[in-house]
Order: sequence, then structure tokens, then C-alpha cells
Amino acid sequence: MNAELPHVVIVGCGFGGLEATKVLDGAPVRVTLIDRSNHHLFQPLLYQVATAGLSAPSIASPIRHMRRHQRNLTVLMAEVAAIDKAQRLVELGDGQQIPYDYLIVAAGATHSYFGNDHWQTHAPGLKTLADAFKLRARLLSAFEKAETLADQPARESWLTFVVIGGGPTGVEMAGTLAEIARHTLRDEFRRIDPSRAQVLLVEGSDRILAAFKPEQSAQAQAQLERIGVTVRVNCRVVGIDETGVDLQLPGGGRERIESHTKVWAAGVAASPLARTLDVPLDRAGRVIVDEHMNIPGHTEVYVVGDMAAAHSQEKDGSRKPVPGVSPGAKQAGRHAARQILARMQGRSEAAFRYQDYGSLATIGRKAAVADLGSIQFSGFSAWLFWLFVHVYFLIGFRNRLRVFVDWAWAYFTFQRHARIVVEPQHHGDQDEA
Repeated sequence: MNAELPHVVIVGCGFGGLEATKVLDGAPVRVTLIDRSNHHLFQPLLYQVATAGLSAPSIASPIRHMRRHQRNLTVLMAEVAAIDKAQRLVELGDGQQIPYDYLIVAAGATHSYFGNDHWQTHAPGLKTLADAFKLRARLLSAFEKAETLADQPARESWLTFVVIGGGPTGVEMAGTLAEIARHTLRDEFRRIDPSRAQVLLVEGSDRILAAFKPEQSAQAQAQLERIGVTVRVNCRVVGIDETGVDLQLPGGGRERIESHTKVWAAGVAASPLARTLDVPLDRAGRVIVDEHMNIPGHTEVYVVGDMAAAHSQEKDGSRKPVPGVSPGAKQAGRHAARQILARMQGRSEAAFRYQDYGSLATIGRKAAVADLGSIQFSGFSAWLFWLFVHVYFLIGFRNRLRVFVDWAWAYFTFQRHARIVVEPQHHGDQDEA
């Protein structure tokens, strides 16, 4: 590559970073893409890996293979430790420094325990494939542990699953756990009845799926309850330990739920890398950006995706927050890359405008809710639409075909093939399975 060409560094190969890379393909720039892993992850289906519905290669693709034909791109598998805006340098964890002319930061988000980080040991979240492997081991090992116990109360605490957070991830996780207990594991145990497992979904606000319309939230809750999930709204988690969860009830009282297996789906925070930029952050640690995804005073630095507190410039002149979903990250990544090319030509793109294509959430087998703006529907039709959309947006024909076949098999047999646990996990174990 021509060393005299402008150098664009992209940090993170999530949805935003990948889209930016595509826009810059063939442009008169040098591109360096830095990611701590060697793969792009289709995160909306990560819970399917955690619940043994899909194998990891079905939702992850090697970055180098995906972008092998992009001749102006260099891929580095490395950890970014800090960003020096004054010197225009990206500092890697091993001490290397990568200079840039333009920088797109798309490092994503991590779990937020609202100041209670010690809860993470007992209630892991789900952001990476490593998280999914650990969680899958915990969930399946809970049934195995219950099978070994003779004491009924002890069994019940292992067969009680608490999902904390009523957003799409929490709803999808709770619904899938209920299906595993009632269908997938049927007839496989002799000392326990998996169908008697309790799945609780705990939400601190007055309804689940707060991003959807109230009537759709009610439909989703009804569908969850039909498949055996107990939904608890207006209940705030105030304590999590190895053996259970403490809830603060609507009336001010408290309740203890005995459970060895908890899943955290209640909050996210921007990557800690945001703090190294030394710019204003919002309450979730996200970087406050302008209408072009730039940070204050630095038109060469862009922040997109879950790291950015971005707004969309609407036709009526108002500005609306961009939701932390994959379409928002993709559109922001494309805008940042186009803005770089425009500025190289001495012009500027129009202010970023987010195109909202709607929201989807699946509850379980033949159950989902869909909000497409002027059209809302739920049940079997929404579930089919959810399946089509997620298969369509997967990267690569092989992944699409594999996921379609796996889902078809699961639909007709109720079986989940990715149920291998290499190292069982109980209590606070943190080893990767």
C-alpha cells in the first residue's frame, strides 16, 4: 500500500466497524482494522449459542477471510489500551503505537452492574463468545447438578433460573430456557423432571420490552407466561450471591429467590476505552458525539455504535437519540466512513439521520413481537419474520444455510445439538468451557 495515502484506523470489528471498512474498500486510503478477537460476531444470536441452539461458527466469521479481497486493509488482532488525540496515536496493549490521520472508534459495550460489579461472578452477562460458552456450561450443568442431589429443596434451587432484565436479550433468554426445560431435555433424566424447572424474568420497570409499545409488551408477557416463564415487573434486584437473588418489591418489601443460576441482561456500559478519549461522557459512559459522529474539537475522530451517545437529525429539525441496536451501529459506521471520504474531497456529508426499520424480539417457539412503525404484529407471523430477518443478515451463505438447517431441525424435533460441556460450571466458577 502507498504509505503516502491517508491512514484510517478502525478500532473494533462489530457492526459499526465492519460497515465502515466496507465503505472504505477501494478508496484512496490505507485502512488498519484493530480488534481483540479474530472474528466478527453476529451478536443478536449470541444467546442461541449460550442456550445450545447454535454452534459458535454459525454466528461468527473470521475477519481476515471476510475482508480478504480488500487490498487497502490491514487487520491487526490486538488490544487497544488508549488513544492519544493530541499525537494522533492508537496505543496497543503491548506498547506499540499506530499513527492515524482519521480514527473510527467502534469498540462496543460491556456489562453494567450499576456499581455492583461483584454480582458478575454470580450473574454473568452475554457479550462475547467466551461469555456464551461459560453461560452454556452453567445452564446445562445446573440440570446435571440437580440430578445428583437427593434433597428436593436443594434440587429446586438448582432448577430455578433467574434472568435479570426484561429487554430483548432477557426475554429471548427466558423463553429459550423454558423451552429447553419443557421440551429439549424431556425424557433425558431419571431423578429429576426438567419440565418442573422454574424460569423467572425480573424487570425493574413496569413492563418488559420497554422499547416496544405497551400493548406489545403485554402480548410478549402473555406469550412468555404461556410457555412457563414467571414474569416479575416492578421488582428491583438489590442483592445477588452464590445461592440466590434478593428483590425489592413494589410495596417496599423484600423477597429472596433461591437460585444457583442467574443471567444478567439488565444493563450495558460503553467500553472503558471511551474514558481514554478524555471527552464528555453520558451516564452509561458513552461518548457524546455531534451530528457527524465526531468528538468535540476533533473532526478526525469518530465514535460509532454502542460507544456513542448519538442523535439523529430528523426532517423537522429535531434530534432523536439513536438506539443501541445493530442497524444504528451499521448506519453510523457507514456515515463516519463516508464523511472521511467527503472531507478528503473538501466537502461534508449531511448530518447523520437514523433510518428506523423497526424492532423485533422472539419469545420462543412460534412466538415473537414485531414493531415496524406503522405495523405491529405478534405470534407465529412475527416469529417467522424474525427468523427470516436474522438469517438474511447473517454474514456468508454457509452461515445462513447452517442456521436455517439447525432451526428447522430444532423446530421439528425440539432438539438442540450444541449441548457439549467441556468443563462443568457451578457456583462462582469462571473457567471457560
